[in-house]
Amino acid sequence: MKNKNGTYIIGVDHGYGNIKTANCCFPTGVVVSDMEPTFKQDLLVYEGKYYQIGIGHKEYSAEKVMDEDYYILTLAAIARELAREQITSAAVFIAAGLPLSWVGSQKQAFKEYLLRNAEVDFTFRNQDYHIKIVGAEVFPQGFAAIAERLSDFSGTHLLCDIGNGTMNLLRIANKKPDPRNMFTEKYGVQQCVIAMQEALMREHKAQVDEETIHSFLRHGTAGITAEIEHTMTAAAKDYVQEIFRKLREHGYDPRLMKLYVVGGGGCLIKNFNQYDRNRIFINDDICATAKGYEYMAAMNFRKAAK
Repeated sequence: MKNKNGTYIIGVDHGYGNIKTANCCFPTGVVVSDMEPTFKQDLLVYEGKYYQIGIGHKEYSAEKVMDEDYYILTLAAIARELAREQITSAAVFIAAGLPLSWVGSQKQAFKEYLLRNAEVDFTFRNQDYHIKIVGAEVFPQGFAAIAERLSDFSGTHLLCDIGNGTMNLLRIANKKPDPRNMFTEKYGVQQCVIAMQEALMREHKAQVDEETIHSFLRHGTAGITAEIEHTMTAAAKDYVQEIFRKLREHGYDPRLMKLYVVGGGGCLIKNFNQYDRNRIFINDDICATAKGYEYMAAMNFRKAAK
């Protein structure tokens, strides 16, 4: 969160698996009820409805404005950032993003979605908030994670942003992004989770929940037996090999370019693949893209003030 003359710029990375801000990460899940639920942890109350935040995750959708969920999750993200500074009333500028090849066609609709209310009153974690939404901007996902350090990208790099729902690729040549080489694939971490669940059911008749699988993917272990772990490891390695196959399809040649990986899926390459650390860099800061949104928005504020 950045304070620009009394306006708080808050970056929100609207993932399919997790919502990220500069300082927090929570599952992209919403359960709505007309009645107050029994369990009130991370409860958001808005316009007479009760939203339990962080339960499950959003299903993949080619557009993020199809329902109210991402708006509610944005309010929760704003509240979590403001709570860190003990602020309950503020003017907020939302810095968000979309997958690289979606920005052009969906940017305006997503911006209008985030700006649907100029003022919002809601309660989160038993704290009342009054927020003025003074503006919003939508930036290219993935690229935002490297925007502040673009000057370091001499030569040719392939940026690979692996999220839960999509994988975004962007070639960067001599510190400049190349829009002619920009791709979005529906091949995020959730595809690995599905393949892993199918393998476990096929080989062991075992139904493993997604939380256990995600823990295994992040840490390489999850308190499971060796035979289950062997099957999960094999599925994860197959997924990583498919990632590199798709990269090659889009022109990746490790002899000619370096690979820079951002997003939660980077941990799979780190945990389930051998790679040349001189040619492949993995940024494991899950909040890097949200921080990048804030940086890019702050730069725009600075330019407007000149």
